[in-house]
Amino acid sequence: MNNLFTGQLVKLTASNPETDPKIMAEWHRDTEFFRLAYGRIAQPWNAKTIQERIEKYGGELNEPIFAIRTLADDKLIGQMGMWIDQPHGDAFTWILIGERDYWGKGYGTDAMRVFMRYAFQEWNLHRLSLRVFGFNKRAIRSYEKCGFLHEGVNRNALQKMGQRWEEVWMGITRGDWERQQMADSR
Repeated sequence: MNNLFTGQLVKLTASNPETDPKIMAEWHRDTEFFRLAYGRIAQPWNAKTIQERIEKYGGELNEPIFAIRTLADDKLIGQMGMWIDQPHGDAFTWILIGERDYWGKGYGTDAMRVFMRYAFQEWNLHRLSLRVFGFNKRAIRSYEKCGFLHEGVNRNALQKMGQRWEEVWMGITRGDWERQQMADSR
């Protein structure tokens, strides 16, 4: 393996606090992006707020955050990271694809696969977990392609678009991931 952070479509990099916040602020003005990404009330974030968050949280050892960039042209299309519970070898992961032109085309799936390799090989984690809103069928299919299994549902956990939605919890263990890697290499 030449580069731990490179997939077939994307690479994971550090965020650039000088240029990335302006791009990310555009994503946060898109109500569809905000609806899919966050469980809270939509509110536009400005570049200064995002820059402060990158500078504050971008260097935390147990909370690594990466920019997702295309291999083809180094375009920033998303962001992902995790919160690590070090004593147990568990982490909660998250991903945001902000550029609409890259939705539903495998970029998020590729980024998650790269990230899983990083989490299981570099951090030697035992498990990755995530949560996704029940209405986000595209994200659920992507996580399933990566090997995440459905582990539970919080019924009526989210109020969005004038109705209640479930929150789906998914996870993958290192053993599940290793078996998937072996099957894919055959």
